[in-house]
Amino acid sequence: MAKKEQLTLEDKLYLVKFEPDEESHLVIKDMATCVEKCERPCTRFCPAGVYKWDEANKYIIVNYEECFECGSCRISCPFGNIDWKYPRGGFGVQFRYG
Repeated sequence: MAKKEQLTLEDKLYLVKFEPDEESHLVIKDMATCVEKCERPCTRFCPAGVYKWDEANKYIIVNYEECFECGSCRISCPFGNIDWKYPRGGFGVQFRYG
């Protein structure tokens, strides 16, 4: 019997389809909190890498179009500074395999 090929994480992520809405379902409530008080755990906890810290501009970039909708960002934010909700019906992540 032939051994089944193991998919890498990159292979699995490629199988995920996103239907982005025009409006983000992820909102940073107060960017000043992220800049002045926080060590920005959302940039480390998000499995999809949705949150990126822009050091030059002191700003968090939110690539909501690639969100897995797992909610880890709102749980990891020590200040409750992320307004997280599911995208509107028909939008968001669509898992195609497994």
